[in-house]
Amino acid sequence: MDITAHMQQLGRQARAASRAMARASTATRNKALLLIADAIERDAAALKAANQQDLDAARAAGLAPALLDRLALSDKAIATMVDGLRQIVALPDPIGEISNMKVRPSGIQVGQMRVPLGVIGIIYEARPNVTVDAAGLCIKSGNATILRGGSEAIHCNRALAQLVAEGLAGAGLPAHGVQVVDTTDRAAVGALITMPEYVDVIVPRGGKGLIERLMKEATVPMIKHLDGICHVYIDSKADIDKALRIALNAKTHRYGTCNTMETLLVARDIAPAVLPRLAELYAAKEVELRADPESYEILRGYPNLVEAVEEDWRTEYLAPILSVKVVAGIDEAMEHINTYSSKHTEAIVTEDYSDAMRFLREVDSASVMVNASTRFADGFEYGLGAEIGISNDKLHARGPVGLEGLTSLKYVVFGHGEIRE
Repeated sequence: MDITAHMQQLGRQARAASRAMARASTATRNKALLLIADAIERDAAALKAANQQDLDAARAAGLAPALLDRLALSDKAIATMVDGLRQIVALPDPIGEISNMKVRPSGIQVGQMRVPLGVIGIIYEARPNVTVDAAGLCIKSGNATILRGGSEAIHCNRALAQLVAEGLAGAGLPAHGVQVVDTTDRAAVGALITMPEYVDVIVPRGGKGLIERLMKEATVPMIKHLDGICHVYIDSKADIDKALRIALNAKTHRYGTCNTMETLLVARDIAPAVLPRLAELYAAKEVELRADPESYEILRGYPNLVEAVEEDWRTEYLAPILSVKVVAGIDEAMEHINTYSSKHTEAIVTEDYSDAMRFLREVDSASVMVNASTRFADGFEYGLGAEIGISNDKLHARGPVGLEGLTSLKYVVFGHGEIRE
């Protein structure tokens, strides 16, 4: 196969389909989503069988535990995909919405209309659920999309692609509105990210190595985040029971996700009361603690305790490993976060309103939380129905990217025969 020619063909087909997707009615796009959801429910057993092929091959190839976790398609994951599609159907359609209308002194009316981005290329690793989440959001927002899943999920992605195509056809939408790249050749990625004539934006969802490669090579704009170095800060005025629940959940609910806590910061005044209790909880989960000198002294004698080094504050472990540091208070905590964070998600545990509001205002991350686990930084949990990714950039989209993040604004002008003098 000539990969460049193949990808160019996908691009031409996507560009043509994008015009039909953009002009399709809300009812038509919603019908496609419901048909896809029904097909996934109907063929759940076949999807799990295809996924098992991928899992067997991935284990034989020595895929890392975090990636195996992302690859697995459980009954719950399938139900979540279906629920996500139906939630997207229930969301208001942003396309064509006109806002910010103003009458100018000349007599013209000026506003902004929300429109699709056009063609979205999505590159992801090991997560077959992304195939459905991404397709659903792109369909609802009137975009065409080219999906390039990881080679480790090829069997499951092929099966899902057939169900998406079935739903599109049933609603009368173009077959090329959603295209799954049916090759594991890595050259397909290089071609996809260098076709600005056909692709309007790239959304990468994968490991740091993938994102770094795309940042170097892409000529198409991207919506991205590089990694998820997320923090929880336990303030001196925290409710200890809340702090224990949140810090345990933020780290141990799942290890292989970008919204998992990687660094725990604890105010000096409360550290002797909180850290030993947390260490016992983490020990039960076999979490290794990489402690700064002050927290190391408090926790001396606990299992799985090692001394932290500078690189630990900059590391996304995606594993049962946690960096721990005692800080003087909120100012030192925010300074540490703004220095080492990847600007993904941070949380403060506190009963002090002033500290909570300072944390919200002054921490420069895409999601900032008060008294909640960082694991809530997710499009589904935020009510977006599903997310196409998370962005820690500041232009266009920031945080979990749902429907609105897949649209743009254009100015619209209504006149009554006015001319410029």
